[in-house]
Amino acid sequence: MSSVHDVTDPNTWGPAIDEAVNTVSRGGLLVLPTDTVYGIGADAFDAEAVAALLAAKGRGRQMPPPVLIPDVRTLDGLATEVPDDARKLAEAFWPGGLTIILQAQPSLQWDLGETHGTVALRMPDHPAALALLRRTGPLAVSSANATGNPAALEVADAQAQLGDAVTVYLDGGDAPGGVASTIVDATGAQLRVVRQGAITLEALNDAAPVRGVDEPVEEPATETPAASTAGTADASPEPADAGTPARTEEQGSAPAEESAG
Repeated sequence: MSSVHDVTDPNTWGPAIDEAVNTVSRGGLLVLPTDTVYGIGADAFDAEAVAALLAAKGRGRQMPPPVLIPDVRTLDGLATEVPDDARKLAEAFWPGGLTIILQAQPSLQWDLGETHGTVALRMPDHPAALALLRRTGPLAVSSANATGNPAALEVADAQAQLGDAVTVYLDGGDAPGGVASTIVDATGAQLRVVRQGAITLEALNDAAPVRGVDEPVEEPATETPAASTAGTADASPEPADAGTPARTEEQGSAPAEESAG
């Protein structure tokens, strides 16, 4: 049986956060508020819990969830070969509505799905979410809705769609953002927006050079035709869709579906 806990007041949310932490440690699922929409979360390092998260949403392994983190410093523990411009974006917009796709640390013992060696990271700008993340560590978090349905903007919407598949629901009131995060792919030679969202392209470019959704990626010049085809097995991402090495849920094929990541 699921339970709902109020986390609108930091002075009283202690028992609710405790219960959520216990749920995560036992491999259970929880719903949490973020600064964009409500998310369904699980321990990112518990493969069975991540699989249960995808099953609750009706998603397969080809749509791995993003990972929410409690601090910018966590980035280097989960990602490798982080471009300087990606760091500039993280410093400028975290916590906030920006998700960055990076190369995952190869030594990590996790299974988020078919990520092709990448991970989508975000630090949410929500006090209850951050309080939880500081105790649980990285959480795999996707939008709190069944696939094909609108993302939940209040906890009752999430509960109506996900039911008893989720053990604990954290009620933070209406989602303050209501717009999914902007996704930037930082795994290639150039940073590129693959989904427009809470952070505008203009704001991104004020911090670091980023190409827009519809701008073609310029391949580096090569000396021979054979060399020019190297490394092009992963096609350039389409707007708001899969196609990047990290086929994250929030880049899924249902554009109407928002994401907490």
